[in-house]
Amino acid sequence: MGKNKVVITGAPGTGKTSIVNGLESKGFHCFHEIIRDMTSKAKQEGQSEEYISNPLVFVDDAMQFNKDLIKGRTSHYKESLNLDTPISFFDRGIPDVLAYMEFFGQTYDQYFISHCENHRYDSVFIVPPWKEIYVSDNERMETFEEAESIHHSLMKTYTQFGYNPIEVPKDAVLNRIDFILETLKKI
Repeated sequence: MGKNKVVITGAPGTGKTSIVNGLESKGFHCFHEIIRDMTSKAKQEGQSEEYISNPLVFVDDAMQFNKDLIKGRTSHYKESLNLDTPISFFDRGIPDVLAYMEFFGQTYDQYFISHCENHRYDSVFIVPPWKEIYVSDNERMETFEEAESIHHSLMKTYTQFGYNPIEVPKDAVLNRIDFILETLKKI
């Protein structure tokens, strides 16, 4: 397969993280969603008693939060270049930051655009909204309809940066992983 940088993206509640965890259990190097670490840090610092899906609710400076997020994802990208592994999977990519900013009605400047243009992934797989598995809970507050809007925002953003996101079929986790791995062999 060669040295590839592969993004697994999708709206909340689509099974994305289960796929990434499954790939990792098969021995692939996976970079986990950086926002999880940022959220954990915010909880430890007492910034939020109860985390909700829009982290902008509990931060003082939303733009700085997004800059920190893009720096973290860029750091993962750069780290992948030095790994002695043929493939690295990313639970979300740098363009996800811009897609979410658009979804939340935030503007972004050349700083954000440059990060997307200068750090290119080899493949992007997108996990579509799937009503039958979607669960809203204390950590995922979006409605299914909002998840669909986020999906469209992700598709639009990745396409704007010249990617052709490959949709992962709605199926069991292991079948989704097989689909991704088989597709990568053909690229």
